[in-house]
Amino acid sequence: MKIGIVGTGHIGKTLTQKLAAAGHDVKVANSRGPETIEPDVLKSGARPVAAADAVKDVDVVILSIPFNRLPAFAPTLAGVPAETVVIDTSNYYPMRDSRIESVEAGQVESLWVAEQLGRPIVKAWNAIGSHSLAEKGTPAGSAGRIAIPVAAHSDRERAVGKSLVDDTGFDGFDAGTLAESWRQQPGTPCYCTDLTSDEMPAALATADAARSPRRRDIAVAAIAERVGDSMTNPDSDYGVRLNRVLFM
Repeated sequence: MKIGIVGTGHIGKTLTQKLAAAGHDVKVANSRGPETIEPDVLKSGARPVAAADAVKDVDVVILSIPFNRLPAFAPTLAGVPAETVVIDTSNYYPMRDSRIESVEAGQVESLWVAEQLGRPIVKAWNAIGSHSLAEKGTPAGSAGRIAIPVAAHSDRERAVGKSLVDDTGFDGFDAGTLAESWRQQPGTPCYCTDLTSDEMPAALATADAARSPRRRDIAVAAIAERVGDSMTNPDSDYGVRLNRVLFM
C-alpha cells in the first residue's frame, strides 16, 4: 500500500519503520519539515516529505500527532479522496488537552475527531504503549502475540486497519464501530495492558464508560509521581503492570 504518516513521535516513528520494512511505500512528515526528520526514522526506506505531500496519492493516511492538534490538520485533509483510509492513533487526556473545550464528559473521543476532520477515521495503535509497539511485535501465529483493537465505521476500513496492525507485528482485533471505540480509550481494560486476541473480547466487554476516566486519571497521577511529570512515558513493564491493576 501507499501510506502517508504524519508525526514522528514515539508511535509515528515506529509505525514508519515497521510499515516500510513490511514492504509498504511509506512517506512520512512532521510539523518542522522533511529536513528535520532523523535518519533513524527512515532506516527502513520511508521517504521524508512535507505534511501536505504526505496525504497526496496514498491509500492510507496515518495521523500520529497530539490529540489537540488534530482539528488544525483538517484543511490538509480537505482534498484527500473519500476512499483514502485515515487512521488516528491519538488519545485524549484532559490535563494535557485542556485547551480543547468541546470534548464533553462521556463523549466518544474518536467521533469528536471524525467531526473535526470532516471524515470517517479508523482508531488503531492508540491502545498500546510506545515501548510495546516498538519491541514486542512477533510474527503472525506466534503464541502469546499481543492484540491491538481496531475500530471504524465500515468493514472495509476495519479490514485495512487490521491488516496494517498485523504488518507491525500484532493481531489486529475487530473492536467494532467507531462509536464503540470508547472501549479502547485510556482507563479501559484493553488500554496498554498487552492482551492477546483470546483475552481481548472480555476486556472490551467489561469496559465501563463511567469509571474509565477516573481510572485514567489515577494512572496518570501514579506515573507522574514515579517519573516526575505527566508527559514522560514510564518503562514498559511498569506501565503494563500499573494499567492491569487499575483498568482490569
